[in-house]
Amino acid sequence: MKEISFESQVLHTPYEKEDAYHSLSMPIYNTAAYEFDTAEAMEAAFCGRTPDHAYSRITNPTVQYFENRVRAVTEALSVTALNSGMAAISNVLMTVAYAGSNIITSAHLFGNTYSLMESTLGAFGVEVRFCDLTNPEEVSSLIDENSCAILLEVITNPQLEIADLKKLSIIGKEKGVPLIADTTVVPFNIFKAKDFGVDIEIVSSTKYISGGATSIGGLILDYGTFDWKRSSKLAGMVKQFGPGTFTAKLRKEIHRNLGAYMTPQVAYMQTLGMETMEVRFERQGHTCLDLAKRLQSLKGIESVNYTGLEDNPFYELSNVQFGPYPGAMFTFDLPSREACFSFMNKLKLIRRATNLFDNKTLAIHPASTIFGSFSEELRQSMDVSQKSIRLSVGLESVDDLYNDIEQALA
Repeated sequence: MKEISFESQVLHTPYEKEDAYHSLSMPIYNTAAYEFDTAEAMEAAFCGRTPDHAYSRITNPTVQYFENRVRAVTEALSVTALNSGMAAISNVLMTVAYAGSNIITSAHLFGNTYSLMESTLGAFGVEVRFCDLTNPEEVSSLIDENSCAILLEVITNPQLEIADLKKLSIIGKEKGVPLIADTTVVPFNIFKAKDFGVDIEIVSSTKYISGGATSIGGLILDYGTFDWKRSSKLAGMVKQFGPGTFTAKLRKEIHRNLGAYMTPQVAYMQTLGMETMEVRFERQGHTCLDLAKRLQSLKGIESVNYTGLEDNPFYELSNVQFGPYPGAMFTFDLPSREACFSFMNKLKLIRRATNLFDNKTLAIHPASTIFGSFSEELRQSMDVSQKSIRLSVGLESVDDLYNDIEQALA
């Protein structure tokens, strides 16, 4: 049979073991522990010599099936499912970073990601070097023998900045530093991270995958493309684990010790969510672009920021990396913070809520919420404006969304 499509691969990923009742949906294994026939079999499972499940904090059949589905459509070497996107980010950085190491990144980061690196990891002796990731020369100049990662969001939230991934990947390979990318804003069906040189991909599966904000989850995808002999922390494991060195460190130590593995209930919901992700995104992406274009000429809106718009400074690079529909989120500016609050309070259909890529359209004022605990000086340095509204576009009619925005501005 010829190679099957994304949507068919998602639906027909086989089970690790045949289900006793031939269920078409992967059962939820609500169990903490598993019985073994012999002490020898138990030892082998706990020591990782067999793929048998030992304890659901480490592996679980339902979660493993979800991981296998993601691996099948992304061609990742391995996939690890955790209980939030932030858990995925922290587990990745704990795997590669160490006291005295440094991370090359941008100040244009999601609020909690910024806080994790600047405050949490900083307290353990990890340095964060903020720079302009759209300037490859600046990135290259900051890398030294203690650099453990180049980290970025492929489309920053909420600034909507895009860096050239292939150029950053080339720098990473030359300097011996892995390229780690949070790709949450764009789904797997339109963006193949491996094709652009990403070594480790991080995804908040809470967003597109969950199928309408049903559950919280995160994913770590290891593409096996980085030479870990060049990592002072992981080099000693390469002889045993080869391209899977990162995953070995993550699965055998970090995620076991931090205890953030995904639950079987969440894995079941997100497995179902994956089945409709492409269909939902097709609607959301089209609506997002159409709505962004309409708002450009709507009285009361100062500017619209969406990289799918032809006048956007990142349009050409966005089209190369993500195609014509770079996610289902955009921002727009109103005259003031007060205008933003007044606008949000008048919305009737669009929900005032955080999160992204729910089936419902969501509006939020990032400066007062996600970045609300930051100083105004820090917000300005991160280009988080008091005048901006972030809109996550759902499945409603584009006419209904436009009409709601229009009446809220009146």
